[in-house]
Amino acid sequence: MKKKKFTVDKMTFVAFTIIPLILYTFFYFISVSCGIYYSLTDWNGLNREYNFVGIANYIALSKNVFMWRSLWRTLLYACMLVVCVTVLSLIIALVLNSVKKCRVFVKSVFFFPAMLGSVAVALIWDQMFYQLLPAVGKMMGVNLQTPLADPSTAIFGVLFVNVWQAVAMPTIILLAGLQSIPDDLYESAMIDGASRWQNFRYITLPFLVPTMTVNMVLNLKAGITTFDYAFALTGGGPNRATEFIGLMIYNDGFKDSNFAVANAKAVVLALIIAILSFIQIRQSQKHEIN
Repeated sequence: MKKKKFTVDKMTFVAFTIIPLILYTFFYFISVSCGIYYSLTDWNGLNREYNFVGIANYIALSKNVFMWRSLWRTLLYACMLVVCVTVLSLIIALVLNSVKKCRVFVKSVFFFPAMLGSVAVALIWDQMFYQLLPAVGKMMGVNLQTPLADPSTAIFGVLFVNVWQAVAMPTIILLAGLQSIPDDLYESAMIDGASRWQNFRYITLPFLVPTMTVNMVLNLKAGITTFDYAFALTGGGPNRATEFIGLMIYNDGFKDSNFAVANAKAVVLALIIAILSFIQIRQSQKHEIN
């Protein structure tokens, strides 16, 4: 039998495979494993010595009122983000798909927010909320105050900024999905006398379900792990009204030097994301076209 030669193509394949595998192992697998381990200790993130406490941190979290409030607030925020981004991106994509003139320019305008950093966007809108909005209200003779200063409206102010930037990428993805739908289906439906709503309900929407599923899962994860917008706009205030779980983890780890508790909260957050993503994907698969 002839021995198989280790060709250049195989060496290239191994090289391009082993490098991502090493990076994934080092930056993800080892990091996650260490995080789970430290969540079972009383490590403060600074001392070399620490004690193994088992699930004591998780038991303490189950009794932490602020933890449950933050978790509920985060889930509510994530649901609102998914709904707003999904609906707006679909509407904008449908409108852009019908535009015939200057289509590239219009798409570029809607995609512009996605090219900006989230912290930069938050700081820009922070100035607009605190400086521009009251000034416009004064010119109009109306008392317009920033929503970020009121505990009852602060979360909606953060959500608005997040949606303003997050809607760009799903819109472009949905627009690509719309352009991939065969025209023959619409022509056949037109011959059968189908209305616009029927075209959307039975042709457009089923073809877009896989794309919308990906967008919804990504936005759900982004909403649950949100940190930068609340950190830059409100810092978790006022009165903890925008203290999401990601911001609480940051405060525990870097402000209070309680890395063990921060890791325990991160583990809980990861499990919630995995469970919700699994449920969301399974439900969306029921409406896909086979």
